[in-house]
Amino acid sequence: MRKKRAILVVSFGTSYEETRKKTIDCIEQEIRQQYPEDKVYRAWTSKIIRKKIEKRDGIVIPDVKGALQQMAQDGVEEVIVQPTHVLNGIENDLMTEEVMSFQGQFDHIIVGAPLLTSQEDKDDVVRAVTDTLCPSSEEALVLMGHGTEHYANSVYAALDYQFKDMGYKNIFMGTVESYPSFESLLRQVGELQPERVVLAPFMIVAGDHAINDMSGDGEDSWKSRFEQAGYQVRCIQKGLGEYPQVRRILLKHVAVSVSKLEEAY
Repeated sequence: MRKKRAILVVSFGTSYEETRKKTIDCIEQEIRQQYPEDKVYRAWTSKIIRKKIEKRDGIVIPDVKGALQQMAQDGVEEVIVQPTHVLNGIENDLMTEEVMSFQGQFDHIIVGAPLLTSQEDKDDVVRAVTDTLCPSSEEALVLMGHGTEHYANSVYAALDYQFKDMGYKNIFMGTVESYPSFESLLRQVGELQPERVVLAPFMIVAGDHAINDMSGDGEDSWKSRFEQAGYQVRCIQKGLGEYPQVRRILLKHVAVSVSKLEEAY
């Protein structure tokens, strides 16, 4: 008899309903469609966002611990955890540590890979970005990643190199909180001398960073700083979770976890 299996989708979270519907909700819904016999649970790791949603909307979204406790109460025997995190960074490490502390409460727990784990993942994401955003030869496409103190931050610089290695000399990868920094981007874009700069978030959701740090009217936003440098600027509010190709990568990661569970017997 098949054991009771469920899937926990773990996201950082967002307080912006419009982008949540286009990203996190879509990811979870496609997982439900792919695995109709398995219940899909949700957990968000950001305490600040969860508190804000509860106060504003009266909706309680569990953290990882709360979601796993509920799954145990519901009689789930096998757990697949699929993060929507972009990197194997700090958030993902903390999530994995918390998940594995529940090992004794389930027969099996499998933690799936974040978005950018294998080279195949990186290849697929690069294709998704170039196919979706298609910058013209007169434009510089600047992607805003989050950035982290974790060593996984090196993925951003590697992706920047990969875009250029594939012939996209006008695609640049930067981060809000680490390297490549805005100052690096400004120098590199200046060497290209494009007619226009296109800004797009390299994050699952187009949330606070995309709306304020990237395209806000404040003098410190990337949009304002590029305009101050003399460029025409166009902003695209489209999180990676809106790209069907990106959602397919996460679905592939769930499929790998399902296979690992089946191999356990």
